[in-house]
Amino acid sequence: MKYPSIINNLIECFKKLPSIGEKSAERLALATLDMDEDILNVFSESLKNVKQKVKNCRICNHLSEGDLCEICKNVEQRDQTTMCIVEEPKNIILFEKLGKYNGLYHVLGGLISPIDGITPDDININSLMDRIKDGNFKEVIIAIKPSIEGETTALYISKLLEGMPIKVTKIAHGVPLGVEMEYLDSLTLEMAFEDRQDIS
Repeated sequence: MKYPSIINNLIECFKKLPSIGEKSAERLALATLDMDEDILNVFSESLKNVKQKVKNCRICNHLSEGDLCEICKNVEQRDQTTMCIVEEPKNIILFEKLGKYNGLYHVLGGLISPIDGITPDDININSLMDRIKDGNFKEVIIAIKPSIEGETTALYISKLLEGMPIKVTKIAHGVPLGVEMEYLDSLTLEMAFEDRQDIS
């Protein structure tokens, strides 16, 4: 027996989310039937707002509801001599939860991957270099996943920074090759951050 088309449509929507298969999507869709209507209204409004109101910070490319993210809004409370370069906004959340880093961030929005046709011009490297040239940075920390694309991107950035009076490091110890950053436990991530290596 089939579900009504409205429920089937909802199941198909949930299946589009990462790691959600047929059974999980079905459970989630059916769970909405038992939800209070006020909660469902908040849920649906939140989904609309995420798409309509969330944008990228004009300085660091982190997620924001306005022109500036919370970190760039409160830049005077951060160490403005260090910058941590990450691939995606969710990586910033990981490091902020650790509470071990108080510098600035820059989100690349991807990694260099010639095989996929992704060049330095396709990610936020030009804006990164503009920030570094205009700032007073003493250290740049490259905190991207240790994959072929990650290593290519790290090498490219370090080459761009050659000759500048800036220490270039990357997180290392405890991060296995090819792993996605969000799957690392906090201790491994903390050790990687503390034991970052000098690549300049």
